[in-house]
Amino acid sequence: MLIIMEAGCAQELLQAVLRKAADLGFQAAVIPGFQNPILALTGAAGPVDPGVFEAMPGVREALDVSRLHYRLGSRAFKPADSVIDASGVRFGAKEFVVAAGPCAVEDEDQLLRIARGVKAAGARMLRGGAFKPRSSPYSFQGLGTEGLKMLAAVKKETGLPVVTEATDQRMVAAVSEVADVIQIGARNMQNIALLRETARTRRAVLLKRSPNASLDEWLMAAEYILKEGNPNVVLCERGGRTAADPSRSFLCPGMILAAREASHLPVIADPSHGGGRRRWVSSMAKAAAALGAHGLIVEVHDQPERALSDGKQALSLPEFESLMDQLRALAPALGMSL
Repeated sequence: MLIIMEAGCAQELLQAVLRKAADLGFQAAVIPGFQNPILALTGAAGPVDPGVFEAMPGVREALDVSRLHYRLGSRAFKPADSVIDASGVRFGAKEFVVAAGPCAVEDEDQLLRIARGVKAAGARMLRGGAFKPRSSPYSFQGLGTEGLKMLAAVKKETGLPVVTEATDQRMVAAVSEVADVIQIGARNMQNIALLRETARTRRAVLLKRSPNASLDEWLMAAEYILKEGNPNVVLCERGGRTAADPSRSFLCPGMILAAREASHLPVIADPSHGGGRRRWVSSMAKAAAALGAHGLIVEVHDQPERALSDGKQALSLPEFESLMDQLRALAPALGMSL
């Protein structure tokens, strides 16, 4: 069970809840790092009505996670934040991780220029799509295996670990040979066969939330990966549909907070897809950092106006450098480094 206290609640109220938990046979652990104190309760001999705790002063909400369809990803299973190591890049630690690069791999020389630029600005990983599922079947679909070869060459040249998407279980093996983190895109969040096949590689998996998915659905998708014995899951909020523009997705701040509260898995944000407009990306990126995200995945192109995929939401290299400078200034106030 998770007990979420009111922000700034008095210490004696917290202690009263701890005593009640002990009386009911629970072992309790306080999860650090949240404005609202959160207690993870485990070990009771039988079911306990959450209302017993919700009636106590200072308690905002009590959640019986044993009734949830996700367990391995829940705070009750593991109260402390998980840290996922992907070739030396640590998601969920005190370092704010930024992965950056083009939406789609287009040309090896261009990819190398972009990779060198984002690395110089402070990015820890190179993102780039070899396989690109698009809304329109007439849009550029990526270079496929040739794109993977380019990512491998640029990875070797720059030393940047790579995050790239697998869109079909038949290509997972080829992607895993190059990728340090395998991305499951929003369209495939509930592609069970793909989730299971990707999990078996034991590579870190970046799981994006589908635009219409609830928190439970997102965490249940992660559960398929965890249940296969792969604990290396990074959640990525990339936005949901809103009344502001039903044709696209917007970053959901509350989903970052809810995922951090419910799950021990690292949570990062995609401000590029979560905005869709270049002028909004930096603001959304900083907002995600302030909300407690562990990092970002950002689209960067050396000539956004000529990009074959998602140029409208790609930052230029100078714009990305400016964003990184702003994040570097913001990070200490959030207890993070960049």
